[in-house]
Amino acid sequence: MIEVQNLSKSYSGFRAVQNLNFHVNRGEIVGFLGPNGAGKSTTMKILAGYQPPTDGQVNVAGFDVVSQSLDVRRHIGYMPENVPLYNDMRVDEFLRFRARLKNVPKAKLKERVETVKQLCSLKDVERKIIGTLSKGYRQRVGLADAMVHDPDLLILDEPTIGLDPHQIRAVRELIKDLGKKHTIILSTHILSEVEMTCNRVLIINHGRIEASDTPANLTKLVRGGGSLRLEIKAPAADAKTKLAAVPDIEEVEVTAEGEWAQLRIFSKPGADIRDNVYQLVKKEGWDLREMARERATLEEAFVELTQD
Repeated sequence: MIEVQNLSKSYSGFRAVQNLNFHVNRGEIVGFLGPNGAGKSTTMKILAGYQPPTDGQVNVAGFDVVSQSLDVRRHIGYMPENVPLYNDMRVDEFLRFRARLKNVPKAKLKERVETVKQLCSLKDVERKIIGTLSKGYRQRVGLADAMVHDPDLLILDEPTIGLDPHQIRAVRELIKDLGKKHTIILSTHILSEVEMTCNRVLIINHGRIEASDTPANLTKLVRGGGSLRLEIKAPAADAKTKLAAVPDIEEVEVTAEGEWAQLRIFSKPGADIRDNVYQLVKKEGWDLREMARERATLEEAFVELTQD
């Protein structure tokens, strides 16, 4: 669906994007992540035809974004982070206007507008002036606008910003459902949403791709993919020394000292150290109050991959 080869973008000598190479298959939901200023929004604007690249080639649905920009836009629904809306128009009026601009056939226009209003929970505000709506409703109007012409590819830049937890959950389920028939690129800072929604994650930093893999595989990069949280009645320094000597343990951190020491233990990749740790606790006669496995999160993988 998307092929990006050696993509670069410069602004007055500053290289915002540097030699990006990636692809997105039809039907994938891909999370596009990166710190502020990493080049995410620039890349998404190039994919959507809003900006030309400085170098490289980008094909969307088989069309070149520079020489065949209009063909590309027919296949794309783009929702930018700051959604441009006409504040003096009513919701229904705006969506009908946008559908006509996007050449939705007259015979299908009413049906498509009703469909996106239903999907984005806009029926209750369809007669309201957009300028009077809350941030959450304005985001939903922007999402409906991106979908109104039923595009093959949806590019969503921070679609859940300004939404409350109930609305975020509804948008998450909507994106999953849309992924059954659309290709989706999703940029967001809510990494838990990416873990639950996306098939694959692209992480960009300083204008370069740092990683491209499934959320599950990326979390395995974080110091063995997880840790063991231990709370025992023992001197913290003594416990740390003895635990560090246990096979397959890479690192031991003391998180709290006192009568009950709290430690976080990191294993080698793929190793399960719980039995060895328990045997040591039993041998030393330490009272055990808690031993719990903590799995690494996408947020931890993101931080490790993007920190300088």
